Amino acid sequence: MSQSAALVKALKKCLKMNEVKYADVAAALDLSEASVKRLFSEESFSLKRLDQICDFLGMEITDLIEMVRHSEQIRSLTIEQEKEIINDLPLLVVANSALNRWSFADILSTYDLTETELIQYLAKLDRLKLIELLPGNRIKLLVDRNFSWQKNGPIQRFFEEILVNEFFNYRFDEPSDKRQFVVGMLSKASNLTFQRKLDQLADEFHRLHIEDEKLPVRERFGTSVVTGMRRWEPLAFEKMRRKRDLRKF
Repeated sequence: MSQSAALVKALKKCLKMNEVKYADVAAALDLSEASVKRLFSEESFSLKRLDQICDFLGMEITDLIEMVRHSEQIRSLTIEQEKEIINDLPLLVVANSALNRWSFADILSTYDLTETELIQYLAKLDRLKLIELLPGNRIKLLVDRNFSWQKNGPIQRFFEEILVNEFFNYRFDEPSDKRQFVVGMLSKASNLTFQRKLDQLADEFHRLHIEDEKLPVRERFGTSVVTGMRRWEPLAFEKMRRKRDLRKF
């Protein structure tokens, strides 16, 4: 889709969202309704006319451009695309670096890859629509801020295996580390309240991650947070019960 077509599509969406009809636009621009319909069908807007319609809607052309940019961004890859990445570990490393907004120079100086190899991996990510590889080996992310790997998909399962085998096999005794384990008995209402607080905590982590993207890579550190909550009783305790607890949450 051309940029002009994308802008017109976004403009139509704005009209619909604001319940504005072509007749309303025509009255505001002192045009006939037929003329307005023709503008939209032929996508023949001048910048002046586009600005007039945006002004009528109480927005700027830049707002429209931002809408287009967000609509073109993806929030996840397909399972097949994830399989292609997970089957090539260096490709996964490069993809993860790109998602963290590392530059070409950052990746090249950090990982044992030649310049040619790195370009080849970035070209694969370009083909997968994860990034756009621009002149000068600049990397443009094509994913939404809320991009995530497929739930229970190949890449998520890969990281979960690492979580079990590596992440928790550690003392958590450095200044950057924090580990808490709490146990108790909660009602259903309290359980749901705590789950909402965990969601808020995850949102705050994501906000800080975005805020720190403007900093150089050397000032940022790979950081992982795992929060989990479930009905659970140690197996040794469970074996001592007279009968299994079959209550449903």
